[in-house]
This record gives sequence, C-alpha cells and structure tokens, in this order.
Amino acid sequence: MLKLVEWDPKLNLNDFYRTAESKGFLNNSSQHVMVDCFRKEERWNVWVLYQDDKAVGSVAAHTFDDVMGDGSYRILSRVCVFPEITALEKGLISPYKRIQTHQHVTDQYYMPQCIEWADTDRLYATSNDSKVGKQSLVHKVYFPTLQEMGIAKKVKDVFYRGIDQTVWQIFPDKFYESLSKYPSWKELP
Repeated sequence: MLKLVEWDPKLNLNDFYRTAESKGFLNNSSQHVMVDCFRKEERWNVWVLYQDDKAVGSVAAHTFDDVMGDGSYRILSRVCVFPEITALEKGLISPYKRIQTHQHVTDQYYMPQCIEWADTDRLYATSNDSKVGKQSLVHKVYFPTLQEMGIAKKVKDVFYRGIDQTVWQIFPDKFYESLSKYPSWKELP
C-alpha cells in the first residue's frame, strides 16, 4: 500500500537518500538538496511516499512569488519515484496512455497533495531537459501531454535554481475533472 507522509526531521531517510543517489536522483539524495533548499521560502512542504514501511519517493511544493507573483506556488518539485514503484505501472498501458489516464504516482498522489496543500489556483510546475533522473521525459512528454489535455499550459522559460527551466501553469479544476474519469488507485481492490 502506498501513502504520503509529510516530511518531519524525525524521519530516518538515510536509506532513501542513499538509494536516490545510487539511482541518479540527485535532487533527492540528501536532506540538504531535498528539504533544506526550501527553508528560505515563505511557505513550503515536502512529502515522502512510502510503500509499506519503506520510503520510495518524494515531492515538494513552495511559494513561487519571486517568479510568478504574489500568491503563486511551484508544485511537483523534487519529484522522485523509485523504479520498483513505477514497475507497478508498467505493462498495463503505454507511458503516454498512463499520463492521459492518470495511472501513475504523480497524478494519483503527488499532484492532488500539492494542490490541496497550496489551496489556490495559482499553481505552476517547472521542467527542464536535464539528463538527471527523468527530467527530460517530464519536460518532453509529461507536461506537453498535460498541455494537450488542457490541464497545463507553457508559460515561459526562466533561469531558476541554477538551470534553464520551463514554467507550466497547472489548472486544478481541469486536472480533477480529467482525473475523475479514470480509476483511482485508492478505490482499486
């Protein structure tokens, strides 16, 4: 069973950080890069995805006022899911179809958590063409697919946190409308 837990300094994530580093998920390889990097933000949160008692993923959200104006949030930051979880998704349908039908961890767990936490419709996410982790796939496939579906829209390119990134606006109402058409992992037997 998968569940998201709010990050807490009492969590022992040493194994998670080591695994993230070994898999090339550098933005999740230590508390410093996954959590502490947001401490100067006005408001921020990090969640850890657990499968049973093992940490297997993470996501973060924070204020984005410096880039998109007052009251805006950057969601889906520090997204990480270990391959053993994504293996649950494989073989069922193509990656493109999984995105279109929201049958993956990001749309089933991460996006709703970030939307509910931010509690605004001024939501943005960023992507880049980096070879680190799966950023290139997110940049070239995930967000363009969401844009085709009317859930996201490319806003602009910026230099942010030391790298060229694309800013995507996320439309929560459109996301939830689309999500409601497909099976929820929480409802599956």
